[in-house]
Amino acid sequence: MVGTMTMAAALNRALADAIAEDPSVVVFGEDVGALGGVFRITDGLAERFGEDRCFDTPLAESGIVGTAVGMAMNGMRPVVEMQFDAFALPAFEQVVSHVAKMGNRTRGSVRMPMVIRVPFGGGIGGVEHHCDSSEAYYAHTPGLTVVAPSTPQDAYSMLRAAIASPDPVVFLEPKKLYWSKGEVDTSITTELGTARVARDGADVTLLAYAAMVPVALEAAQIAASEGRSVQVIDVRSLSPFDDETVTAAVRATGRAVVVAEAPGYVSVASEIQARVFERCFEHLEAPVRRVTGFDTPFAPPKLEHWYLPDADRVLDAIESLHWDDDSDEAAR
Repeated sequence: MVGTMTMAAALNRALADAIAEDPSVVVFGEDVGALGGVFRITDGLAERFGEDRCFDTPLAESGIVGTAVGMAMNGMRPVVEMQFDAFALPAFEQVVSHVAKMGNRTRGSVRMPMVIRVPFGGGIGGVEHHCDSSEAYYAHTPGLTVVAPSTPQDAYSMLRAAIASPDPVVFLEPKKLYWSKGEVDTSITTELGTARVARDGADVTLLAYAAMVPVALEAAQIAASEGRSVQVIDVRSLSPFDDETVTAAVRATGRAVVVAEAPGYVSVASEIQARVFERCFEHLEAPVRRVTGFDTPFAPPKLEHWYLPDADRVLDAIESLHWDDDSDEAAR
C-alpha cells in the first residue's frame, strides 16, 4: 500500500500489520486499549484484534516492562508504550538490568524480542515530565537498539523492523511530528542501524534526528537561498550508530553541525560530535559545532520556543564555521 498519512497513522498501521501477521505480537500499556493511547497511536487495535492482543495496564511502568520481559522470555513479542518519556523512568531499572542484559547474561540462549515505544521531546506545549528527551540514557546502555524516526515512512518501516528484531529496541517517537504528513509505502523495509541522506549538499553537513530533522531541512533551505549548499543527514539510529554514512558525508563537505533537542552536556549530540572529530579530523575545515537544548530542565509551555533549537540557531552555527568564501570558490 502506498498513501499519504500522518506519522501517528503510520505507527498505528505498523502495529496493526504486525499484530495481523504474527500471533506472538501483543501491544499493551496505559490507556492503549479502549482509548487508543494519549496520542491515539493504538486507536482501534483493541476493537479490531481483541483485548488479548491490545490491552490496558495499571499505572505502573516498572510492572509493564517487567511483564514484557517475562513474555519475551517465553516466546512472545511484546510492544509496550510508556505514554511519555519521563514516565518511563520508574521502569529504567528493568530496562537496564534485564531488558538490555538478558541476551548477554544467557550467552544468547534467551533473547529479548520486545519494543519499548517512548513518545519523547517537546514542541507540544506540555509541562515538565511530558517533554523530556532521555535518549542518552538508553543509547549509553549496551544491549539496546535505540532509534528515532523523523518521517511517516521511517515510522512505519522502522517500527516493523523493531518488532521483527530478536533483540530489544527502544523506539523513540517525536511527539511534535505525530501530525506531520508524508507518503508511506508499506512494502519498503528499513534496516535498523542505518542513517539516511535527507538532503544533498556540498558545503556543510547537518546531522540531526527525530524532530530536529525538519528544523535542519528548514535551515538548509534558507541557507540555499543565501548561497550555501547544505547537506542533511537523518541519523535516525542512535545505537547502533551508522559511522559509515556520517563519516562519508562529513568528509565530503569538510564541515558539520550536530542538531539535537536534548540538553547538550553528556548527550547523544556530544557523542556524535566526538565520533566525527575522531574519524574526520584531517578532512575538517572547521570545528564541529553543536546546536542543542539548554542544560536546564525543560522550559514551561510559554517558553519552550526559546528552549528548542530552531533554524536561526542552526544558521548561526553554520556561519560560525570559519568560512572563507574567496578561497572556497578558488578551491572549487
